[in-house]
Amino acid sequence: MSVAADLGELLGAPVRAVTDLGVRHSWTLHRAILADGRHVFAKVADNHAEVLTAEAAGLAWLRAGAPGLVPEVLAVDDRMLVLPWLPEAPATPAAAERLGRELAALHANSPAAFGAPWSGWIADLPLDNTTGTGPWSRWYAERRIAPYLPHAAPHLGPDGIRLLERVIENIDALAGPLEPPSRLHGDLWSGNILWTADRAILIDPAAHGGHRETDLAMLALFGAPHLDRIRAAYQETHPLSDGWRTRIPLHQLHPLLVHVVLFGSSYSDRTITAATAVLAA
Repeated sequence: MSVAADLGELLGAPVRAVTDLGVRHSWTLHRAILADGRHVFAKVADNHAEVLTAEAAGLAWLRAGAPGLVPEVLAVDDRMLVLPWLPEAPATPAAAERLGRELAALHANSPAAFGAPWSGWIADLPLDNTTGTGPWSRWYAERRIAPYLPHAAPHLGPDGIRLLERVIENIDALAGPLEPPSRLHGDLWSGNILWTADRAILIDPAAHGGHRETDLAMLALFGAPHLDRIRAAYQETHPLSDGWRTRIPLHQLHPLLVHVVLFGSSYSDRTITAATAVLAA
């Protein structure tokens, strides 16, 4: 069946037009106009039902903590995820400050444990979301760093892998003060922030219970509009523990390893630099 036919059947509404928006990882993206005038966004992923299920579960879970910060899931099945179409606008300082406050409120809405009760994915790589009650340092080492080392080893080399193994060995001392689980987006780079006329909306999560510094470190990894405004508003709402800046490389290690596994040696130097900074802190 076509995207239009599948979408119409899933929503129970005729589809007037579909515009293809391109390919991202293993799925295709589409904008559709329904016969009743609504505009929707559809992500289609043949043979990746588990990725769509995880994304839908993560969005619903995040909305339970901050209803306006993520879009509503209109429909999902084993081929397609459908969300409202949201018109984009330039990022403004006011919207960035609002994002900082709302992200702080989301993180303060604590789940019961680290991890999540569904199988996780980031891009098209699996995430081990096995839940645990703490400390976060061991959960992060065992669920977010160690699983990627075998796949990253050909690109990082023996010395790079040994650096990361040292981080794992010393993780309890490197992780800073103990914190309860926070409700995380989990893949909060700038491409997963959709700026509208008055606010930011977070999309495409790898949601789980984790350490709140992780989302902020991910924002810094590839840059985000008005990042200083986001951080300042966050700090006013839910201040971070002392030393959070020195722990940014620790929280960036997981996404950097993901990029090494996905894209190869082009991210090796940055990963090794981050691991070196973690151990020197």
